[in-house]
This record gives sequence, structure tokens and C-alpha cells, in this order.
Amino acid sequence: MTADVPRDRYTHGHHQSVVQNHARRRAEGEAWFLLPHLKAGMRLLDVGCGPGTITAGLARAVAPGGVIGVDLSEEVLEQARDHAASEGVDNVTFTYGDVYQLEYEDGTFDVAYANQVFQHLTDQPRALSEMRRVLKPGGLLCVRETDYATMSPAPKFPEFDEWSSLYHRVAYQNGAEPDAARYLARWVREAGFADYEIHPNVVVMDGDEARFWGNMWSQRILYSNVGEDALRYGLAEQADLDRISAAWTRFAESEWPFYMYAQLGVLARK
Repeated sequence: MTADVPRDRYTHGHHQSVVQNHARRRAEGEAWFLLPHLKAGMRLLDVGCGPGTITAGLARAVAPGGVIGVDLSEEVLEQARDHAASEGVDNVTFTYGDVYQLEYEDGTFDVAYANQVFQHLTDQPRALSEMRRVLKPGGLLCVRETDYATMSPAPKFPEFDEWSSLYHRVAYQNGAEPDAARYLARWVREAGFADYEIHPNVVVMDGDEARFWGNMWSQRILYSNVGEDALRYGLAEQADLDRISAAWTRFAESEWPFYMYAQLGVLARK
């Protein structure tokens, strides 16, 4: 990695509470607006592939074409390889890769995809420009992001406002943008994509799905990079994290928890 390549801090990290949530994702839910554009024989790059559960679905959609999933964590790449093998998906390769410096020639891929990556970066247009570089002329970019400021729980406890504020401050301290969805189209334009379309959606979790989310955040605020960074930056004390964690547990154990937030996808042609 050259000296001028950003060294971003992944705000979530790879604690099991993070990776287990990512492993629940599937192409049908995360890339529904991309799937109709995929054709057999395409070559696709998945940037920030994580445990590969979305990547495997994309690979099935372009088979016998080839898919490459790249990530910065060797541990999650190994999980991705195991998942693909368990699903019998043999047209996908998982390897280390940095979105700022992709090790592929210009015009290599028909499709470049990234889900929930740009909220963690410090130079989003630069990363998107690099994804544009490796696309063939007429190739398709597909990116999707969340807006953390829209996250809305019921029942709502006072600690959730504290959690939202703390999460935003940690992310901003890392140079990231937790409300990335609202900026995504602008970043795509700045990267040189003039032809694009926006695909918004609202994620809704009801009952057991919301309980999973609450239990996940009760752990993530304590043990992932979010909690570690909050302490390291002096933004919270351990008692604050414990109190927020307990509120997430109360949410998960409530009679019927509900949660929703906004996301936004962008499809763009090179």
C-alpha cells in the first residue's frame, strides 16, 4: 500500500456480533435492484464482501461467469470461502483487496458492487473512481448505504438517543460518514458517473428480527470497535456503554419490538 492511500478505521470491526449480522444478508435482500441486470457469463467484483453470503448469491446469478470478492479481513475471507463451499458455489474467488487500490486492470469487470462500505471510508469519491476504473465501458456500478440518523426503534428508550449520538461521534472521529445514504448519489457523480438511478428502501424489523437486532447491538456497543473507540477517544465511559447495552437488551426483551431505518442504492453506468 502506497503512502497516499487512506488508512481507514472500520468503525464496526469484526467482532462476532458484527460478522454474524453480516452473515444473515443475502443478495435477494441487499441487491434486489441489481439482480434483474445480471446475466450469465458476466464478470463481477464485490468490494467489502465480508462473509460472502451476498457474494455467493451474485455468483449464482452470473454463472458460469466469474465473481471476485475482496475484503481487508483474512478472517472473514476464510468464512466467505467456507460459505461458498457449503452452498456449492464454485465460480467465486475471495481475496484480500483494498478499494482505493484494486489490483485489476482497467476495464476488467462488467459489474462492480459494494454494500454498506462507503459509510466507513474517508474518501468515498476516490474509492468509487477506483471501482469505475476497473469497469468495462458500459459496465454497471451498484452501491448501497444506510442512513444511521433515520434509525427508529419502538419501544424507544432514552438511551437510544445517547447511542445514536455516540455512534455518530465515533464514526466522525474515524473520518467516516454514518449517514452515507444521503450523500451516495453525490459521491457517485463526483466519481465521474453521469448516468445513474436511485433505489431507496426502508428496512423494517418486526418481532424476532428486531429482537435479533437489539441483542446484536447489546453486544456490539460493548465488544466491537464502536465501544472500544468510544472509550479510546474519551467519548464515553464504561458505565455509559453498560447502560446503553442494557437498554438494547430491554428492547429485545420487550413484548413486541419494532425497528426501521432508511437505505439507498445507486445504479450507475460507466
